[in-house]
Amino acid sequence: MLLRLESFCSGVGSVVVRMPPCDNLSMKLSPKEKSGTPHNPGETIRGLRQAHGLTLNDIGSRTGLSVSTLSKLEQGKASLSYDKLYKLSQALGVDMAQILESPASGDVPAVAPSGRRVIQRAGEGQLIDTRSYKQLYLATELLNKSFVPMVVDHCARTIEDFVEEFGGLIRHPGEEFDLVLEGEIVFHSDLYAPVRLYRGDSIYFDSEMGHAYLAGTDGACRTLAICSSRGHEQLAPEDLLARQVKPKPAMRIVRDDESQRRGRTPKS
Repeated sequence: MLLRLESFCSGVGSVVVRMPPCDNLSMKLSPKEKSGTPHNPGETIRGLRQAHGLTLNDIGSRTGLSVSTLSKLEQGKASLSYDKLYKLSQALGVDMAQILESPASGDVPAVAPSGRRVIQRAGEGQLIDTRSYKQLYLATELLNKSFVPMVVDHCARTIEDFVEEFGGLIRHPGEEFDLVLEGEIVFHSDLYAPVRLYRGDSIYFDSEMGHAYLAGTDGACRTLAICSSRGHEQLAPEDLLARQVKPKPAMRIVRDDESQRRGRTPKS
């Protein structure tokens, strides 16, 4: 599939982005996945927790996640959203890529030399599949990145479905950028009225603000997402003992108002 993003500046050519079909996001499998046993990030989370001599209660006090939720995550019975992944990586003192990468992929040095690079072909990456979206994490071989890139297919159609799966709007430290590659996206937040984004539209926002993405039309609704933690913070487990979990502000759900289109018609 070819997606052509026409430049908004006169005199500048278009950019062609080649994307795999929605059903083929995880078509490049690791040896372990080819054997019929897909990598479960929960297994890695449990292994890292036990290696640090931590209990589920210890991790719960550092992340604000309940013991039952953590247990389900380790067993692969709960959805692993970006905010949970971020909290767990901070609590365990590891890079998120170390949770996403299959143990079969081998050890990756925590500090890489300058000039590093990684190339991924269409469909390659680490897939996190939930009811609300499919996140294909890119460049997971590299640790200590300044940002986390991913391609996301959005599946949730109503805010109620999204909240039911994740327990509320998602929030995580830092900033986030999203570019709509296909379809339409309805972006919800707890500070602004919902806004509809069309192919080629983008949004940059403070990701500590509660937010959610909904599929705004039939067919594929896909974005390129880039998440960056403020200051690229990476704490060791012992540094988190004194960290207090701040309560989340009350969530305010505002339904999509068609008047937000301001007379716009969907782009073809």
